[in-house]
Amino acid sequence: MQDFVLTKSGKEELEKELDYLITVKRPEISEQIKEARAFGDLSENAEYSEARNEQSRNEGRIQELENILRHATIMDDNDINLDRVGIGTKVRILDTEFNDEMTYVIRGTSETDASRNIISNESPVGAALMGHGVGDEVIVKAPQGSFSLRILEISRAE
Repeated sequence: MQDFVLTKSGKEELEKELDYLITVKRPEISEQIKEARAFGDLSENAEYSEARNEQSRNEGRIQELENILRHATIMDDNDINLDRVGIGTKVRILDTEFNDEMTYVIRGTSETDASRNIISNESPVGAALMGHGVGDEVIVKAPQGSFSLRILEISRAE
């Protein structure tokens, strides 16, 4: 059984999503299935098949969220050490090869969002940064090859 590490805000986001899927999405899908059944022959009813597929995806996500929340360890914001990169920190880094600065928030695997530069502590970049401090240079071993990053600043993630 996998143990999940979540920040307090990450837990709240997952709880909101779970509530939405149960109280809003589930009834919407049930109504779609009911309407699609009214079209008649279910064996050739694309609307019914799609509604059933959506119901399956929704129920799967509900189960996944319930499992994550049931087995999650919640990080206390006061326990975040800003001397080292860890879950709940925001890290400003420099790609030493391209002289390009980036900022990432390190979270547990259930809280990632690449579009907002929120990465997992288990991702190649996240794992390489974990436990290192300002000024440290780390080598990231990624599927496309290795590269070097220098940690410029560590702060508390919002």
